[in-house]
Amino acid sequence: MSPMLPFTPTPKTVAVSSARVSLLLLLGWYLACTFLAPGRGSIVRDVSFPAGSGIKKLATELKQDGVIRSAWHFILLARLRGQAHRLKAGDYRFTDAMTPGDILRKLVAGDVDYRRFTLPEGYSVYQAAEMLEQKGYFKRDEFLSACRDTATLERLGIHAASVEGYLFPATYNLARNGTEEQLVAQMVGRFRQVYADVTVGGQEQGGLSSNEIVTLASIIEKEAVCAEEKPLISSVFYNRLRLGMPLQSDPTAVYGVRAFSGKVTKADICRRSPYNTYLVRGLPLGPIGNPGADALRAALHPVRSNYLYFVARQDGTHYFSRTLEEHNRAVAHYLRN
Repeated sequence: MSPMLPFTPTPKTVAVSSARVSLLLLLGWYLACTFLAPGRGSIVRDVSFPAGSGIKKLATELKQDGVIRSAWHFILLARLRGQAHRLKAGDYRFTDAMTPGDILRKLVAGDVDYRRFTLPEGYSVYQAAEMLEQKGYFKRDEFLSACRDTATLERLGIHAASVEGYLFPATYNLARNGTEEQLVAQMVGRFRQVYADVTVGGQEQGGLSSNEIVTLASIIEKEAVCAEEKPLISSVFYNRLRLGMPLQSDPTAVYGVRAFSGKVTKADICRRSPYNTYLVRGLPLGPIGNPGADALRAALHPVRSNYLYFVARQDGTHYFSRTLEEHNRAVAHYLRN
């Protein structure tokens, strides 16, 4: 048997081996970039992807923020998957715990990131401002400033001192980089839609302007606990307005001072304010809160009644009276007991 000669690689063999190693390394890098997230979620970035924006700018921004390992790889992956031109505009939140595939799926689905805000029925602009500050969305005073901004009011077609009454109670999705003015416009837009729905067929005859209807609806919303009673409470206020009686609505006495909790003091009733209907005859200067659809409908379409008074029972419903004597007996029975 002849002795085995040592293997001497030729330049061609070395080149092939080197190419294979490079290919394997490139494949490993590609798979790592595709299936392994660059971090564990310590990096969180809010990214705006405007309509008409290209994927290159987005990829560069994500790479600079440390959300992806490679902008080139992100673009290549999007093109190989046929997703480069299917990305939807919007505001997104990404973290370094997401793979490029996760990010692309979110962009293609248009899974934009919002801050959710719900305004309960009857809440005033002051209560809305406090809620927004508690959630960390906006500063209280800055939101109130937006509610009173004359340019915003003019643009929204509101002829009043603020948007009070026109912020429709509902749940809203606000982009993370959204502004106070954008939220106000969104809420007023929703109000316009609802108001148009409840006024289909024309407004009831009552001699009230649209702003007065909203003002009355805001008082009804504050007074009523049961939706079924709103048209009846509305009738009481219409009857009083027709007779020239003061509305004497408790929630109006504390508007701008504190949230109405169902009780007022003698000092509240005597407090001078253009909203206090114990001292101001007729409707107050403007809305005292933001009414929902039922309250707006009740202000537009009150039932017919002869009631002039009502007092709250312990269960949240009201006892309605035609005369002061009957009302005083009801007060003695339901409140003093």
